[in-house]
Amino acid sequence: MTTDKAALLRALHVPGNPLVLPNAWDAASARAVQEAGFPVIATGSAAVSQVLGYEDGEGTPVAEMMAAVARITRAVDVPVTADVERGYGLKPAELVERLLTAGAVGCNLEDSDPRTDLLVDVEAQAEFLADVRAAAGSGLVINARVDTYLHGDRTREAAVTRARRYLEAGADCVYPIVLGDAEEIRALVSEVGGPVNVLFRPGVPDLARLAELGVARVSYGGGLHRATYEYARGLIQAIDEGRSPYE
Repeated sequence: MTTDKAALLRALHVPGNPLVLPNAWDAASARAVQEAGFPVIATGSAAVSQVLGYEDGEGTPVAEMMAAVARITRAVDVPVTADVERGYGLKPAELVERLLTAGAVGCNLEDSDPRTDLLVDVEAQAEFLADVRAAAGSGLVINARVDTYLHGDRTREAAVTRARRYLEAGADCVYPIVLGDAEEIRALVSEVGGPVNVLFRPGVPDLARLAELGVARVSYGGGLHRATYEYARGLIQAIDEGRSPYE
């Protein structure tokens, strides 16, 4: 069953017809995503960490993060891909074992150190991804985050170099996070030669346009959770002011 779900997740990465992932943060939000008809659940580390009472950037103990992922996989029938940041310091084989035990069939792995915000050496990251692939076989869909637009020199050349190397190492998709300019997305997609994930946020082209640009996957990261949290704060503020939160 796990292999079947991984194969389905992998097959849904289609350039021009992107897999859309409204990232969930707990079992209830994951069920809402499934009930809306989305074929895959993705977690977002920032949202899950906040729900658990920790800071993003691997502030969450790995056991708690994996337990959160397991609660989500038990709550839904569709494939689940988990954002596991830089891997929480686990060796590739142990990381894969924990993900599969939690029921995940995919993962995000970033190429910057969450504690320093410095980029990891490209060859060191490629080796890490290759080891994850070797441990997982086809049972895990690897989305390799490229952080050059976030912590690097923000050039397309740097992003493409890393993206190509990660695909060679066994990644299924690459994720140049915070890249949002339409023409840069188009150019990068054409140069990378593999599935590309874009983070949807204010200012990024809409879903139809991202499809035209050849994007294969669209994530919402922690955005939905932030919006939900702000809405909840407004309800609580209404109560504090003596108003009904339902009006």
